[in-house]
Amino acid sequence: MNHIARISQALGNLPAILLTSDSNCFYATGFMGEGMALITRQGSWYFTDSRYTEAAGKAIGDAAVIEQISAQRPFTVCINDVLTAQGIRTVGYEDANLTVAAYNDLSAKLKADMVGASDLMKDLRAVKDAEEIRRLTAAQRIAEKALDQICREIQPGMTEKHIAARLTYLMMEYGAHKNSFDPIVASGPNGSMPHAVPTDRQVQPGEFVTMDFGCIYEGYCSDMTRTVCVGEPTEEMRKVYNTVLEAQLAGIAAAKAGVSGADIDGAARKVIEDAGYGQYFGHSFGHSLGIDIHEAPNNAPSNHNPMPDGAVTSAEPGIYIPGKFGVRIEDVMVIKADGSHLITEAPKALLVL
Repeated sequence: MNHIARISQALGNLPAILLTSDSNCFYATGFMGEGMALITRQGSWYFTDSRYTEAAGKAIGDAAVIEQISAQRPFTVCINDVLTAQGIRTVGYEDANLTVAAYNDLSAKLKADMVGASDLMKDLRAVKDAEEIRRLTAAQRIAEKALDQICREIQPGMTEKHIAARLTYLMMEYGAHKNSFDPIVASGPNGSMPHAVPTDRQVQPGEFVTMDFGCIYEGYCSDMTRTVCVGEPTEEMRKVYNTVLEAQLAGIAAAKAGVSGADIDGAARKVIEDAGYGQYFGHSFGHSLGIDIHEAPNNAPSNHNPMPDGAVTSAEPGIYIPGKFGVRIEDVMVIKADGSHLITEAPKALLVL
């Protein structure tokens, strides 16, 4: 899989773009290594060192010329040779990703004017194609299989760290490459912290356990959250859980290509506010994901732009009551012209263990 042709067609008046981040290089070439990719209208080049040239050649094939760098011929020398041969005097770069030091080095050495072009890549990656959705779905199935197993194991006395470690192990066992982020496992009062770090706290009877986790499969991420109860929940716990579920369903129902991220977020937020828990929902309804766990665009109050057809985003409202507990439910959906289509298949009715 590569997107070189798609990037080349999107260059517009820009004669070339230099990709330096791992994620954008992988999106372009289908190869994850240490290197840079130069894409022009005339052709494409991938620059790397001897550790990766053979693997890059096998992965990229004829889609790009593989150039091996060395101490005598570093990145900038190899890139300048191509720019000169192609008569290119302006090159786009990843202004949202490049450090100041790296930019200063490249701009001093490249024989071309550098123009910020991160938005070009952001807009392309916002719309997923069929192969990307296949990989996202496969990653999600691995995470769901791990969830099913861990729910058979959780019992009073287990620590948050133990649960997080088991989730990581299970996803690797089921075929994942690695975690898409460090798992969040929060029990009892720790659940009021949306991004709690797993601790040695032991799960107690009658408590919620929130698990937010995901994995990477063939370069693409999964992301899901489920909140379960170890023993019977109180009436208040059930009310909060059902409110979060109703809010999530409202946001999913509102999600459609052409609808703004703010309006999708607002549909869910209204349910929580009407139930009297508005002050306990501080983050946005969801974010896009793909090669990176957080991409653009987002289902957030600040995003008034229409969501594109083919965006893949999370749907994850929550209620977090300090000193008591928290609840979050998260699925991943593909936003299309006719509405949203869930990738996630795991049940989300309250599970009492």
